[in-house]
Amino acid sequence: QVRLVESGGGSVQAGGSLRLSCAASVLTSSSYCIGWFRQAPGLEREGLATIESRGGTRYADSVKGRFTISTDNTKNTLYLQMNSLKPEDTAMYYCAAAAAWTCRNWALFTPAFGSWGQGTQVTVSS
Repeated sequence: QVRLVESGGGSVQAGGSLRLSCAASVLTSSSYCIGWFRQAPGLEREGLATIESRGGTRYADSVKGRFTISTDNTKNTLYLQMNSLKPEDTAMYYCAAAAAWTCRNWALFTPAFGSWGQGTQVTVSS
């Protein structure tokens, strides 16, 4: 069973930075697709960034150039470095995992990910 536990959320002013972490058991595997998603109140959950075991990454246009996804496989941890935060980035942030092929064909497509963490809240004030 895949275990995903997010941390690092909090409150920050616009223009600030946060780094989210996800302790991910799937990172002990040699084949995976893992990523970050978010859901704001009243909106659908959206994909932000994914990374495959072979190293390929994908970003949503809304975060490209501001957010960076990375893994530390020695610590089995997924990260999301978020810079230049905006009030519209306020949401619950989730990490999710799927089979490696998901990153090649369905990256950022929320329904393609079957394993989810509980989420961590990010609030950006203006």
